[in-house]
Amino acid sequence: MHKRFVNHCTIDLTIAPCGPMLIKSGKEGADPTKPDMEFVETYHSGGRSIYLPGSSLKGAIRAHAERIVRTVGSDSQPQDPSQLWASDPLDRSAFRELEKEPDTRKVYRLSSFTDQMFGSTAIASRIRIEDAYPVDRTQLKIEERNGVAIDRVFGSVAVGPFNYQVCTGGEFRTKIHLKNFTLAQLGLIGLVLRDLNDGWFGLGFAKSRGMGLVEAKLNSAVVQYPGCVLDGDSIKAIGTQQRWNKTLLLGAGEFLEAAEAGRYGFPQPDQQDTPVAGAEMALGFGVQLTWSGPERVNDLFTRSVKSWSQVLEVAA
Repeated sequence: MHKRFVNHCTIDLTIAPCGPMLIKSGKEGADPTKPDMEFVETYHSGGRSIYLPGSSLKGAIRAHAERIVRTVGSDSQPQDPSQLWASDPLDRSAFRELEKEPDTRKVYRLSSFTDQMFGSTAIASRIRIEDAYPVDRTQLKIEERNGVAIDRVFGSVAVGPFNYQVCTGGEFRTKIHLKNFTLAQLGLIGLVLRDLNDGWFGLGFAKSRGMGLVEAKLNSAVVQYPGCVLDGDSIKAIGTQQRWNKTLLLGAGEFLEAAEAGRYGFPQPDQQDTPVAGAEMALGFGVQLTWSGPERVNDLFTRSVKSWSQVLEVAA
């Protein structure tokens, strides 16, 4: 399916720390005036600034998505490939056979639900997360704190004291991109972002000590069907006779023949009605549905979670 492009979703969100947050650079600089642990930095908008790497965001989002899947499914590969499960991405033995399989459709079908979304050594990811840059660098609040590491046996200081940099204020903006997605996959992303906003998990360093809690504000979401055009009140797939109402949210399985969808394991039907109507994409080619504002984006996720619930019913 990576050779085709049937649907695409872009989620625009703003991340704001609710307390101290640190995503470490992973190295100590030569400047003795700087703290032992520094925030990752880059050049952005004409100056040097801290930022939230997309790789760090994706790792935290994937880890929580795996927790959700394992809670309602399994943590090991079942006999029935339609059953819901999440693999251990560090377990190489789970991917060796799939890496040898030449049929990529079978590789996708036999991969776990989270691997189908985030990728593995045998299959490419369908999710891309951009680096989160500050909305306004002047609004960032950066300070230094001190700490020590306590010996678990003797209760004394094992390492330290050391100092570290934290961000306690400001906003960072990023985008999450999903391509060729099912509505259940979009629904799972919605659940993860809900839990991130509710403080169920954090980002970066020392999460178990109360750091890394953030507020995730959903700004907008755009779902696009690049291989379709508007035809009156319908969305029409180019080169086929397929038609849908222009208010429908469509998963990847809707654009495939039944046999092809079965080889991948895409569900059919995979659609949800929405209050949003399709409009032409830029240059007059393609169709897109746009949700603007937190309430409307939450409505998109609420409808997608219905498809996620249907996956759970089938797996049960």
